[in-house]
Amino acid sequence: MSEDIAAQYRIEAEPYYRAVGSEVELFRAAHARRMPVMLKGPTGCGKTRFVEHMAYTLGRPLITVACNEDMTASDLVGRYLLDREGTKWHDGPLTVAARIGAICYLDEVVEARQDTVVVIHPLTDHRRVLPLDKKGELLHAHDDFQLVISYNPGYQSLMKDLKQSTKQRFGALSFDYPDAGVEAEIIARETGCDLKVAEKLVQIAHRARNLRGHGLDEGISTRLLVYAGQMIAEGIDPAHACQMTLVTPLTDDPDMRETLEAAVATFFTS
Repeated sequence: MSEDIAAQYRIEAEPYYRAVGSEVELFRAAHARRMPVMLKGPTGCGKTRFVEHMAYTLGRPLITVACNEDMTASDLVGRYLLDREGTKWHDGPLTVAARIGAICYLDEVVEARQDTVVVIHPLTDHRRVLPLDKKGELLHAHDDFQLVISYNPGYQSLMKDLKQSTKQRFGALSFDYPDAGVEAEIIARETGCDLKVAEKLVQIAHRARNLRGHGLDEGISTRLLVYAGQMIAEGIDPAHACQMTLVTPLTDDPDMRETLEAAVATFFTS
């Protein structure tokens, strides 16, 4: 039965990921020891794609949870629900992952309430157990289970950060946007657009990233550059594609939009 469940979480096609350092080797070694891993980096820099790539490479099922402020411990662990046959226990995604030996990826974990996050603590030390208090069960994690979390440390306020008691249960990998040449290669590979066009998109992104903290909360992510490249590859005018994917989503401030539009006009004219 567990193999049937695991099958639906296996990644069938290899996700493209371009390594920019030793992150693949480090994660592989951490997985061999089932070490919990924290991925730290800005929005859209490739953290989720990296986890998908590693799950495929390691042949492990991947269960991803998009964390949010309304998520409760029961959403992660499970709860009793009523159906036509009466009251029945339903495992949450964290419990399913621990049972079947999947990689459980908690995306943007800092968005969850701190009283929710603490339920992962017994899984992230030598115990590797998950207490299911409402069910009266102490679940010992499968030998292949691994917990991975991600968050963007530059975007969090002092009131919304991980506790040290949580941080120090994880090994950590830092991610950032790749160097210009590598990022252009990624965009061209992902979208099918010309490399010269991809290089121009990266230059626009670098100008926007320099504005972070000076009118922008976040710079243009690699993800948004891929969107722009995809639109251009579909035959959309580059200036219009950039307006849709690089300018309008990023800010509503008229002055900042004008600044970004000027950066686009430097490389593309409509």
